Amino acid sequence: MNYANKDIRNILVAGHAGCGKTTLIEALLFSTDPEMQRAGTVQDGNTVCDFDPEEQKRHASLAAAVAPVEYDGVKLNFIDAPGLFDFELGMYEGIQAAESVLITVSARSGVTVGAEKAFHLAEKHGKSKIVFVNKTDLENANYYKILENLKTKFGPSICPCVVPVRQDDGTILYVNLFSQKAFKYESGKQVQVELPEMGHRLEGLVAAMSEAVAETDDELMEKFFSGEPFTTEEIVNGLAKGCRTGAITPVFCGSAVNQQGLDMLLYNLKVLLPSPADAPAVLAEDAAGEPVEVTCDEAAPLAAYVFKTVADPFVGKLSYVKVASGTLKSDSALVNARTGEAERMGKLLYVKGKKQTDTNVIGAGDIGAVTKLPAAQTGDTLCEAGRVVKLPAPTFPTPTLSMAIRVAKKGDEGKIGAALARLMEEDPTLTYRVDTETGQQIISGLGEQHLDVVVAKLKAKFGVDVELTVPRVGYRESVRKKCKAQGRHKKQTGGHGQFGDVWIEFEPCDSEELVFEEKVFGGSVPKNYFPAVEKGLRQAAEHGVLAGYPVVGLKATLLDGSYHPVDSSEMAFIMAAKLAYKAALPEAGPMILEPVGTLKAHVPADNTGDVMGDVTKRRGRVLGMNPDEDGLQEVVAEVPMAEMQDFTTFMRQLTQGRGHFTLEFARYEPLPSNLEGKVIEEAKKLRGNTDDEE
Repeated sequence: MNYANKDIRNILVAGHAGCGKTTLIEALLFSTDPEMQRAGTVQDGNTVCDFDPEEQKRHASLAAAVAPVEYDGVKLNFIDAPGLFDFELGMYEGIQAAESVLITVSARSGVTVGAEKAFHLAEKHGKSKIVFVNKTDLENANYYKILENLKTKFGPSICPCVVPVRQDDGTILYVNLFSQKAFKYESGKQVQVELPEMGHRLEGLVAAMSEAVAETDDELMEKFFSGEPFTTEEIVNGLAKGCRTGAITPVFCGSAVNQQGLDMLLYNLKVLLPSPADAPAVLAEDAAGEPVEVTCDEAAPLAAYVFKTVADPFVGKLSYVKVASGTLKSDSALVNARTGEAERMGKLLYVKGKKQTDTNVIGAGDIGAVTKLPAAQTGDTLCEAGRVVKLPAPTFPTPTLSMAIRVAKKGDEGKIGAALARLMEEDPTLTYRVDTETGQQIISGLGEQHLDVVVAKLKAKFGVDVELTVPRVGYRESVRKKCKAQGRHKKQTGGHGQFGDVWIEFEPCDSEELVFEEKVFGGSVPKNYFPAVEKGLRQAAEHGVLAGYPVVGLKATLLDGSYHPVDSSEMAFIMAAKLAYKAALPEAGPMILEPVGTLKAHVPADNTGDVMGDVTKRRGRVLGMNPDEDGLQEVVAEVPMAEMQDFTTFMRQLTQGRGHFTLEFARYEPLPSNLEGKVIEEAKKLRGNTDDEE
């Protein structure tokens, strides 16, 4: 069934892992869909949103899933975002398609980092927010402590709307502050009961809510100051207005598992949250790069945003879209704003978890999916040829943990690239490259669990068995002092011999490449052999004399030599140059250089000292600190790349997931001499292994 844009609510359900997001959506589906026999559970792996085999195996959401709930003439498109930080891509994808964020908090664990991240992301993108405190029926739940925490962390916008009261017999009553009525739940059904004795607490909560409502409208403010109570309708309208501007974050509570308080939540999701029609126009770019406003209007030209991609080797490619304006029809002629090319469309679908329903049309403001779009990627805008607009590109977390891939079975090497290309289509936080220096295939992701799931998917979906190892560091070698040496290559075989003779001076310089000069007097080495000498030196400099790493910062000057009119050749002078290199470099104070990176760590102020201490332990230097957004501090440092392999895990543990960082290569610096032995030893071992394999 197609809904008008005013009758749609697109809601991202976000929060910390384990707070009950998937269970809440399952409960809302069950309470509104008469065809559902029973609600699935995450433990049993039979929920609508966790349908991927990896999710079922791990009992956790790993990717965003869409589940529409039809309630009282309104379609609520829920986007279930994973709470695990290794999979926060789902939250970043979902925020692009939603007008509101339902922040789920567990009454057992309280306001955790996942809730903070969801709140800040909603603020950043200008989305309406609503909080649901789940699991309030548990014995050790402390709703009022959580309410205080919410106010401390998120400020005065927090506004309680439904509060729990525990009776002496353990029954939980839910008091609706709008109507000041109380309810209990028997097998998920609401039963009105007498308002429990709450003392001054009820008056205080109602007064706080009334004050928040009063601030949304001048007339209501006058009424508030005159001491006149608001009607339920005035409270609801005021809250809806405040919710849409971001001035109010309503707080509801209940239990997803035991179907408590969900009817009040559903009703308020409908009446308080904005529809796509209420949302402000989105600023896009036209084909000339000029700003253009896109409004959610069915009569406007089509603009549909691809917010998620699934690239399955069996099912094919599925692009999840949010129609920002116009109407997407099965016969729409689409242009991809990024490529400027036409896109051939497969089928149009509505999705509920893994269940797909064919449709001929997806209206303005609604969410659906398109099959077999060949070139479309996450973040692309699909439009009509008459008005090509590009909606703002999404930003995703940067991958920070890199590991080398080793194929378990010979012959599978060729499959890796194609399989990872498919996985990267659906996961922009995954990257893959071949390190030209070490020859290793490197994948990078958001953490250990993320890469673990990638390995599992490679095996399950593409039949490629791989293991992960710590990537090798690309060291360099250089010299400290000037040194001169002779290289004389003389070989007598039957007929022509080989003869080349050079004197070359080597010295340090500031260059990545080898610098070659010649200062030959009197034609001792003919000019036509200079390129051969340079070629020999460049080939030799690919391997240093300590650990076999490429040599940088080296200048070589050809000073003198001799030749034979018959036996000299280019090959002989190439060999002579290599012999001079081998003779001189051990005497020129050879050293190993290590790559050093610039670290920008964004952490809470309380953690800056720990990060600085850790940087020092890793042989790094702290360069300074700057204030950052979301109340974080940015610590800037330079750290050897070899010491940073486990920094992702360190940051996650230290900041409980609040912090993030970037690390970019800056330059090479001398490796401390006490560490050279270990690097040389490892290089020898590596060369031994390579020789064995060959």
